[in-house]
Amino acid sequence: MVNSARCSIRQPDHLRQGEPEPPGRQTSQIEHRGNFPSFGMSRSLGSLPPEPAAETVASRLRAVAQFLRRAMPLCQAHTVEFYTRGLWEQLVAVSPETVLEVLGGAGLLRQQQRPLEEAAGTGRAGLWDNCKFSNVFCENSLKLVNVQFFALAAKYHSLPSLEVCTPLEQMLGALSGKQHERCEIKTDEFMNNKKSHEVQKMSELIDSIANFCGIKQVIDLGSGKGYLSSFLSMQYNLKVYGIDSSNTNTYGANERNRKLKKHWGAYQSRARANVRGQVLEEPKDRAVQDEIKCRANINEKLLSTNNSLLSQDQTASSDSVPLEITGAFTDSAMLKTGKQTEPHLVTQTQSDGNKISENTFSLLNILPADAVEAVSSSKCNMELCEEEKEQRKMASIKAKASKSNDSNIYLPLTSYVTAETELRDIITDLEDCIMVGLHTCGDLAPNTLRIFTAKPEIKAVCSVGCCYHLLTEEFENQKDCSPGLWGFPMCRYLKEEGWCCGRNARMSACLALERVAVSQVLPTESLFYRAVLQVIIEECYGVIKSDQHVGKIFSKSSSFVDYVRKSLKKLELDESKLPDSCIMDYYEKYKHRMNELEAFNMLKVVLAPCIEVLLLLDRLCYLKEKDNITWSGLVKLFDPVKSPRCYAVVALKK
Repeated sequence: MVNSARCSIRQPDHLRQGEPEPPGRQTSQIEHRGNFPSFGMSRSLGSLPPEPAAETVASRLRAVAQFLRRAMPLCQAHTVEFYTRGLWEQLVAVSPETVLEVLGGAGLLRQQQRPLEEAAGTGRAGLWDNCKFSNVFCENSLKLVNVQFFALAAKYHSLPSLEVCTPLEQMLGALSGKQHERCEIKTDEFMNNKKSHEVQKMSELIDSIANFCGIKQVIDLGSGKGYLSSFLSMQYNLKVYGIDSSNTNTYGANERNRKLKKHWGAYQSRARANVRGQVLEEPKDRAVQDEIKCRANINEKLLSTNNSLLSQDQTASSDSVPLEITGAFTDSAMLKTGKQTEPHLVTQTQSDGNKISENTFSLLNILPADAVEAVSSSKCNMELCEEEKEQRKMASIKAKASKSNDSNIYLPLTSYVTAETELRDIITDLEDCIMVGLHTCGDLAPNTLRIFTAKPEIKAVCSVGCCYHLLTEEFENQKDCSPGLWGFPMCRYLKEEGWCCGRNARMSACLALERVAVSQVLPTESLFYRAVLQVIIEECYGVIKSDQHVGKIFSKSSSFVDYVRKSLKKLELDESKLPDSCIMDYYEKYKHRMNELEAFNMLKVVLAPCIEVLLLLDRLCYLKEKDNITWSGLVKLFDPVKSPRCYAVVALKK
């Protein structure tokens, strides 16, 4: 059982100093509902949104850990050993048909869509009382005995139910105030749908944080091919350093960024062409308006002098007066417009102006400040009044200043980053910045948070982790539990508990529950092939463990026999000793038990979000333990069907 050790709770400044609570400030209060407190919120300084209180995060973490202690044998089991270790008989006390009836087909989707209260047949206050561990797992054998309660308990310990996430819309609204519409570049022109979705969502949040903090520099750790970095620099005019450990990725990012700049140049070229056309049209439009005004003024004066001469003076004004006053009409086309009626001239001028604005608005909206060059002409300047000349002069100065700052750059760099990395050795002009990471693998995600808390220049962090199976664990290998910076655990509570997930459980955390619920696609046949192959390897070759891996042979195989023979060759085992008939005998022996493997995988898929919750809350608790952080929380950035690793750890310093 989990003991009562807690994460270190950081109290608000006014409470630590013994001061009374200021008016209007809301401290976190824990309101108990059953075994879970409500989403205790503490209002941070400025216009930041409410954040989950440290007490609330710690409470949720302990509850998830308690549930997973009983469910961990399912998570830690490897499907490769499903038949060789008899995992179904060892861990599950119900039939595979029962599991598939509850979770198979549309059952999993129904479980995901049903409210917790409805599924439990009770209010939330008494929910967990009806989901005691004894109702899910047998107290003596520890086997799973109730699939319905198992699914309910797993859903109860997933992030959407724990109420510790800040909605993206709330985060953006608080950071940016009123949201302004902006024309976005169509990222799907040079990214796939998944990457386009991720880059657009994450870059919008990063830009809002950067604006809120008043910073222009971004460090993208594990930048890979540079999609996010390029987009941040071009779309949001930020100075981005993309750091990746792979020279190949850095080279590819440089090449891709070069191509994207060409794509970007097309927008700029069209914008310049439209702007030049607009500038050249402005004197003509202004001259027509001046002509109309002059006519009106002269007509008014002549009317007061002698009504009998009105018609002659009007004719003269339409032919000669505008030329004398403006002194700039040399275009014969402009002379012809003077013969048009005044209402028609006004309507045409407004229509042309609106048309030009519509054509240039979308392009100008997506360009950096220095993308459009001012078009000047001595001929045009003759029609400008002093006020307009001053306005254009100031605009030109601002454009040159923006260009000289060269703020919208992206520089890919190659470096292997650890928690001890000194950023100034990599980035010579390091300044106040935000550190980001989109699907950073393994330890890079927790190390990103460690660097953020240690470096005063880094004012904010936005990190989306990935590849949990590549995390290092402090307590996974008991022989090597020396002090160090491990990927897991990070917070004090799990360290004190000596918590260990194991590689198989961390691999299970990468399963995509939402995708399975929508499409019901599980690689059952390929997993079945591999599990039966393991039986053959152990029984026919006496190999229990091997450092070699089969890899992705299933998709290249025409049959089970072909799969086995290719796998044996790759494992450097003599495949000639096994006739085809012997291989098929193994297939026929286990074929009727394929539904056991399918049902077992469904159980692991249902548990996947709970393991991910443990890893994410561990990181959030770590941030809550630090005193120099103003705001920290989890933000659901992506659609989990499009991008299963959809949660960002976000934090801002004081």
